[in-house]
Amino acid sequence: MKTVDLVVPCYNEEDVLTLFVSETTKVTDTIPNYNFRFILVDDGSRDKTFIIMRRLAQEYPNVKYISFSRNFGKEAAMYAGLKNSTADYTVVMDADLQHPPKMLIDMVKAMEDGYDCCAARRTTRKGESPVRSFFSRNFYKFSNKVTDITMPYGAVDYRMMSRQMVDAVLALAEVQRFSKGIFSWVGFDTKWLPYENVERAVGTTKWSFWGLFKYAIDGIASFTVAPLRILSGIGFFISAVAFIYIIITLIKTLVSGIDVPGYATNLCATLFLGGIIELSIGILGEYISRIYMESKKRPIYLTKSTNIDNHADDFDDIFTDSYSSLDDTSEAKENNEE
Repeated sequence: MKTVDLVVPCYNEEDVLTLFVSETTKVTDTIPNYNFRFILVDDGSRDKTFIIMRRLAQEYPNVKYISFSRNFGKEAAMYAGLKNSTADYTVVMDADLQHPPKMLIDMVKAMEDGYDCCAARRTTRKGESPVRSFFSRNFYKFSNKVTDITMPYGAVDYRMMSRQMVDAVLALAEVQRFSKGIFSWVGFDTKWLPYENVERAVGTTKWSFWGLFKYAIDGIASFTVAPLRILSGIGFFISAVAFIYIIITLIKTLVSGIDVPGYATNLCATLFLGGIIELSIGILGEYISRIYMESKKRPIYLTKSTNIDNHADDFDDIFTDSYSSLDDTSEAKENNEE
């Protein structure tokens, strides 16, 4: 009997979480010879997501949960789930039902065919704004050109991975994570399953445009130094042009005397070079800040409460003894809210 862990990052999903577990269970019950376990990761939700997780754990014996001490982000939630997965195969999927549970059937078949990974790829972006769709489409094109990894257009986090691939992903314990890139970087044979975008069953997306923009910057900065090389090229070009201009100016000065330059020319040149300098400082700062954050070696997440035996945290288990007391506190809070 094979085992599968379903890692599900959750942030303010009180309206859909129960429906998600119910609908997914209907699918997993149709797959013979596989035992499925949910690992629900509460990423510091501000609603009743964690309370619902506890209730689901009482109703479904195969539901496990991890609750963070605060909001660490979806990447941290995925990492925590993967780190606590002990199954033969591990699935990463969202709780909003935009990742169709029925695709698990095809993913299992792909793994039985010998693939190390079976991942989903959106073929349409129905339900998204034109602006978001435009930037998403061009992000994949730009990323594939400037990085040393290839991500198919429409690739999402929804995928099933072998134990070997999960271990490889966990070996890359960088703090600022970009999982789509990490999944591509580690390699392994991957089968892609196309699907049409599904709108959220309940509620609205938790991703803002600015959040997606920062996520894209993380993705590019994590897997390429191309921006730094582009800056080097621009610097070399400007230096060459400046050197030629200096030679021309010296020759004109020797031949016809000092020529008073125009105000507009000086202003445009100053603004242009100033903009290049500011851009260069910004890009350098982005890479330096990543070095700074990684050098701190802070844990990727901190666990407040969990019902997983032998829980694996992202640091020495200094809080292990306190999990039980925190669970008691959460249960008391749940009873009070009822």
